[in-house]
Amino acid sequence: MNIGYCLTGSFCTFDKSIKAVEELVKAGHNVTPIMSENAYGIDTRFGRAEDIQNRLIEISGNSIIHTIEQAEPIGPLKMFDVLAIVPCTGNTLAKLAAGITDTTVTMATKSHLRNNRPVVIGVSTNDALGAAAKNIGALLNYKNYYFIPFGMDNYRLKPKSMVCDFSKVEETITKAYYGEEIAKKIF
Repeated sequence: MNIGYCLTGSFCTFDKSIKAVEELVKAGHNVTPIMSENAYGIDTRFGRAEDIQNRLIEISGNSIIHTIEQAEPIGPLKMFDVLAIVPCTGNTLAKLAAGITDTTVTMATKSHLRNNRPVVIGVSTNDALGAAAKNIGALLNYKNYYFIPFGMDNYRLKPKSMVCDFSKVEETITKAYYGEEIAKKIF
């Protein structure tokens, strides 16, 4: 498959997400990284932006789509069989649920959806059981959205936080390609 693989600013999950990209490439998929402006440009305690960019390019063999202008042709050119957003922050969930297209990832999603092709969401947000809950609920019911199974990652210290099961990225993408979904369950 040709997979557009988006990363948004849940920096603490980038290592797991990049490992998922490695697994997709090892399985024979052509993966093109797509990064939100913040994911692409911010250095954090979890890594320097340039180092993360270089790892993604090295693993995928493709350059990174990181501007709205680069993302707009995704739909018209039918570039991807599946678009995955892993990690998908609460901010991006809200924008997708509201139809807001003001970042590289939201433009990639809007453009991709024009062809009725699947979008896979890998939730990673500290407010999944708070402000983001309504947006997750809305997207769970939208056509062409498929969720990687997700659950609470630390109920004691972060009682509203949820994250996807990164070991299920490839399975979810494959099922979404065929219009199927992993049972909506949390782990």
